[in-house]
Amino acid sequence: MTQAFTHTTTAQVREALLARNEIALLDVREEDLFAQGHPLFAANLPLGRLELDAYLRIPRLNTNIVVYDNGEDLAAIAVQRLQALGYTQVSLLEIGLQGWRYAGGEIFIDVNGPSKSFGELVESKRHTPSLAAEEVKALLDQNADVVVLDARRFDEYQTMNIPGSTSVPGAELVLRAQTLAPNPATRIVVNCAGRTRSIIGTQSLVNAGLPNPISALRNGTIGWTLAGQVLEHGSSRRAPETVAPEQLLAAGLQARSVADKAGVRRATAQQIPGWRSDGQRTTYFLDVRTPEEFAAGHIDGFRSAPGGQLVQETDFSAPVRGARIVLADDDGVRANMTASWLAQMGWETHVLDGLSAADFSTTGPAPQNLPQPTAAIHWIKPQELAQAIAQSPIDSIAVIDLTTSANHVRRHIPGAWFALRTDLTQALAHIPRASRYVLTCGSSLLAKYAVQEFAEATGATVEVLEGGNQAWVEAGLPVESGEQRLASPRVDRYRRPYEGTDNAQQAMQAYLDWEFGLVEQLGRDGTHGFRVI
Repeated sequence: MTQAFTHTTTAQVREALLARNEIALLDVREEDLFAQGHPLFAANLPLGRLELDAYLRIPRLNTNIVVYDNGEDLAAIAVQRLQALGYTQVSLLEIGLQGWRYAGGEIFIDVNGPSKSFGELVESKRHTPSLAAEEVKALLDQNADVVVLDARRFDEYQTMNIPGSTSVPGAELVLRAQTLAPNPATRIVVNCAGRTRSIIGTQSLVNAGLPNPISALRNGTIGWTLAGQVLEHGSSRRAPETVAPEQLLAAGLQARSVADKAGVRRATAQQIPGWRSDGQRTTYFLDVRTPEEFAAGHIDGFRSAPGGQLVQETDFSAPVRGARIVLADDDGVRANMTASWLAQMGWETHVLDGLSAADFSTTGPAPQNLPQPTAAIHWIKPQELAQAIAQSPIDSIAVIDLTTSANHVRRHIPGAWFALRTDLTQALAHIPRASRYVLTCGSSLLAKYAVQEFAEATGATVEVLEGGNQAWVEAGLPVESGEQRLASPRVDRYRRPYEGTDNAQQAMQAYLDWEFGLVEQLGRDGTHGFRVI
């Protein structure tokens, strides 16, 4: 019997967005396909990862969830899986992405569309000061009184950076800029890979009232590269961890003033239990400090979301549009500055006041709330698998690697096939028939959820590698690299034109041209609810 699904129209989605009612519009395709076109506030939650990510990203089970694909027959499966996980208000977007187009809905490309669009709007409204790559290089060559602060994640900075620059991820800028530029005459230049984080970072310093001349590096490392200038690689310069008391006090007052102007709400720890038990509102509890600080001690029930990346990736950290966001730090600077941007992006944002060291007493990673697999799991240890492969006829055992394609290409079990769980039928058509299948991924956390569908599709014995690829490596067993056995296309991750060191100039320029057009797109879409203070 065919299941009857509830459908939601494009008009109904738009109505919810305009009313700021809670809604999670989920694109369940792989990231590269998502990046080719989606509505502004769609969040990418690939079908193959639903069990791993759903409870974390959509914590309230009666959230209004609308699911779509682009004709790949994934959305209906996603609805069923979400319902099996306990979600009670799940529907299909009528006619999927094509229906959105037919109804006149605006289509955005790339990833992190809301944040990038907002960054362009900020620059257009505030005329955020910027310098061309050639101007910044001239200042550096002249040994001028200038510091370059890189607002990206530290790992991105290590991959490539402006020569002589220092890593200061976005939310850290107002807290640490004056430590790195104590002389008010020192020029501060903020960069990222492209535009958004440098615009937001620069404007953060301007909004906070720093006395220094402040500019963004126009177009970031892309602009630097297109100008024919050389980047550094493998740098490790970071801002000092300690901030002088007088600078901390000043930064705290500045950040609070900006947050108040943006309409950020105040809260205390005593309100947390009530929010957690609220069955009608989704609340995200986020710690905006560095991942290292979070691991050393955080508020129970909060998860790590460093402020700069949170503003950059709101669609990932808070996919339920219209939800409540509660931010915490231990300095009164980072949470307020982050909150000031989220409030301008239309989020109901609260900052916790009155926190003490005792509140940050929970250590280690945040616990994962994961469902139980529907099928019984037959585990096989790495040494047992290695022995079975060595003693069995060729192709009688098929090892299926469900990790990311990048991880698979970098290192995998010899003979293993890369496959996307969302692409199961097509993937199996490329894999020689076997009497026995062993599923693995980085840790086998994902692999164990795929057992039932692999067993149904193959009719064969399906086992899961205990501890996954990591356990195989730790056992000292051999690995190989390369793209020899890709049963699925590498569409699980969209290759950003601004990351890595081998990007084509044409792709980088096209990316910039797209960003320049985002303000106009926002106007046509009309659902954003952004305001710029």
